[in-house]
Amino acid sequence: MRVEVVVNIASGSVGKDAPAQAEAILAAHGVEGRVHAPSEGELNACLRAAIDSRPDAVLVVAGDGTARAAAEMAGPDGPMIAPLPGGTMNMLPHALYGVVPWPEAMAACLENGQTRMISGGEINGRVFFVAAILGSPALWAEAREAARAGRADLALMRARRALRRAFSGRLRYVLDGRPKGKTEALSLMCPLVSAELDANEQALEAAALDPSSALDIFRLGVSTVTGNWRDDPSVVVGRCRIGKVWAGGRIPAILDGEPVRLDDTVSIRFRPKAFRALVPAV
Repeated sequence: MRVEVVVNIASGSVGKDAPAQAEAILAAHGVEGRVHAPSEGELNACLRAAIDSRPDAVLVVAGDGTARAAAEMAGPDGPMIAPLPGGTMNMLPHALYGVVPWPEAMAACLENGQTRMISGGEINGRVFFVAAILGSPALWAEAREAARAGRADLALMRARRALRRAFSGRLRYVLDGRPKGKTEALSLMCPLVSAELDANEQALEAAALDPSSALDIFRLGVSTVTGNWRDDPSVVVGRCRIGKVWAGGRIPAILDGEPVRLDDTVSIRFRPKAFRALVPAV
């Protein structure tokens, strides 16, 4: 087996010793590979070069955005991708490997790794593999990112904007040809993480979250904590293979934990074969 390892030492939980740790793990398992530690501005180019060299697998120690980028670059026909947990939220790594440190996940993949085809979703060409949230609640993620960067002033400004936008910019949507709906936010969950979908389900789980007051938001929050949010009267849940969402302006969104801004009209589709993951054999 020949692998490429890309380590983002500036990511949330990686650290400057990570490249040496990765090299030691490769050596301990007798695996041929190269370890790269690019600067932040060179990260995507390094990923692209690693994937284009056609190794058996590319192991990525970084945050959610880099994990998603690597999986999207490789696609279903590229090398296997192991998105190891090196960020803050680690949504895709935790879904694939559980909540374990990246050296443990890396060692498990090298000891008895196998290929697992991962499905996902696509919104206007942007791919996600865990979950997407569209609508004003996604603005809170922008405030979170500013706080993580140490910009308290910017975080406060974005938090105020999120409060102002609540209930003021609702989404319209059509899913799988069903009647048009209106909602405050639309959540799309992949089979990889949905508690309601089988892992081989050929659709996304779609949930329209439409609280109409602060009391509804509180009740929905309690339901989310207790795990009963699908039963909340302000939530409409269904399956989705294709869909369309539109609004009066650009749509804020979160794709696998990363905030993005979408156009005012977007198309949704389920992708049954999104990328090949390297995972430990069960």
